[in-house]
Amino acid sequence: MKFSITIPAYKSQFLNEAIRSVIAQTFGDWELIIVDDCSPEHLRAIAEPYLYDSRIHYYRNEKNCGAVNVVDNWNTCLSYTAGDYVICMGDDDLLLPCCLEEYKKLIDKYPSLNVYHARTQIIDDKGSIINLQGPRPEWESVLSLIWNRWDNRHRQFLGDFCYRTDYLKAAGGYYKQPLAWGSDDITAALAAKGNGIANSQCFCFQYRENAMTISKSSRNAHLKVEATLAHYCWFTNFIKELSIGDSTSNDQFYKQTIETPRRKFFISIIGIYCSESMRANPMKLFRYRKLLKNMQIPTVHFVKWYLESFYYLFVK
Repeated sequence: MKFSITIPAYKSQFLNEAIRSVIAQTFGDWELIIVDDCSPEHLRAIAEPYLYDSRIHYYRNEKNCGAVNVVDNWNTCLSYTAGDYVICMGDDDLLLPCCLEEYKKLIDKYPSLNVYHARTQIIDDKGSIINLQGPRPEWESVLSLIWNRWDNRHRQFLGDFCYRTDYLKAAGGYYKQPLAWGSDDITAALAAKGNGIANSQCFCFQYRENAMTISKSSRNAHLKVEATLAHYCWFTNFIKELSIGDSTSNDQFYKQTIETPRRKFFISIIGIYCSESMRANPMKLFRYRKLLKNMQIPTVHFVKWYLESFYYLFVK
């Protein structure tokens, strides 16, 4: 079997659409693994009408992994897979009909890679396109992937990556971070470390952006600060240990200049959640200054976040 598509499911609202988008694929050699994370929303009733298709499988966790440990459910999904390649999509995301066919073309052209990427449309609750991922080179190195991510040229999501299944299982699955914070970025970087990543040149995937997603929720703001710091520290070590050897001049440029986009990217993210966290307790300012000491963040940023916390307190 060529592809395993997995849906770690909890929400019911768009699950039917997600399943139907898999069934609509123009390339038919696939299986669909749905793992219900002990949801209260009766997901089996949505999946049941499709189980006549032997390619579709439904499982239910005995215990809820929850938002903090959501990567555990991604890896539970992975454990059920039998395909050569695996895609883990959200229960509200959609594969465009050409998705698997385009991945097969990339795999045939670049058979030695561990990871491939589908260009993505960002949609809203109504399915309207609200943003588009920019174009990427058909092949790029791991440094190009990371540099462009941090320079905000690459938006990316869990479901727009396709991994070689045996590689991902041997690596221990998707990299676990609290709230899956940075898990998709780290997993992709590890997979691309050796031979890079191939990118589709046409749109193949739709990521749904809505208020219910973990990244958009204001809950667990303090945990998001800590997880972002862990994400930052992981990449600090990864870049330091990464050898570019006889790589391209582009890679030499990326490694020489990567510190600026890296700091800007992570300070921006941490600032959002520091401000949100401090609205409940402005005195957390001092805690965050100590926690984030190694990032050497200028004092002006902490003052800005402190003032923004009052915006969250009185306006939001």
